[in-house]
Amino acid sequence: MMKVVYIFWLRQIKKYYRSKSRIIGSLGQPVLFLLALGFGFGPIFQKAGQGNYLQFLAPGVVSMSIIFFSVFSGIEIIFDRQFGFLKETLAAPVSRFSIMLGRTLGGASVATLQGLLVIIIATIAGFRFDVAASLSLLLLFMFLIAVLFTALGTAIGSLMEDFHGFQLVVNFLIMPLFFLSGALFPLEEAPKILTAFAAIDPLAYGVDGLRGSLMQTTHFGLPVDLAVLFCLSAIMIALGAYFFSKAQV
Repeated sequence: MMKVVYIFWLRQIKKYYRSKSRIIGSLGQPVLFLLALGFGFGPIFQKAGQGNYLQFLAPGVVSMSIIFFSVFSGIEIIFDRQFGFLKETLAAPVSRFSIMLGRTLGGASVATLQGLLVIIIATIAGFRFDVAASLSLLLLFMFLIAVLFTALGTAIGSLMEDFHGFQLVVNFLIMPLFFLSGALFPLEEAPKILTAFAAIDPLAYGVDGLRGSLMQTTHFGLPVDLAVLFCLSAIMIALGAYFFSKAQV
């Protein structure tokens, strides 16, 4: 089983690094958010007594990069189905759970690397944090976010056969999750209706965990963030494996 997981994990990594245009293209939206919002709303945020907006915004933009890259990795299942590779894969004498787990871990690893690139860009733009004190916890939160949403993308990709339908469904889910997660605004100052939505938004715990590991400030608390992400990741892997096992070729 572990050999199969490793093979599909390695395959996802290789596919990522073979596509330089994909790497560059996926950085466009995070850079736009950092520059346009970080510097555009920075003076307003500072006048409101909230400090440096770029410092607040950067963890949210990192989470955005991870979640978009993670979920859209599920579209590869539709590509594989269209070109016949999925049929060959599922015909192999190995468990579908091993295949799904390898794909999920590979996609999550790539999404985590993508998040690290965004942190480097944010640092160049002026974001500051203590690398030595927060690196291990930062990587853990980034990887948990990536695993959760890569498994979600796998589940959606296993259920759908149309590229356009996949994009519509993903955007319908991901955009509200991102905007209600507290990535762009402090939850402490938000209306109660928004904080209520954030409490049931899985990405909110990821953003809070990233902000806590990078800036030592949290809304829910790091133990709660870790517990929620661990539980949801396990549940989503189980659901993704189930739907992948039922995928039609």
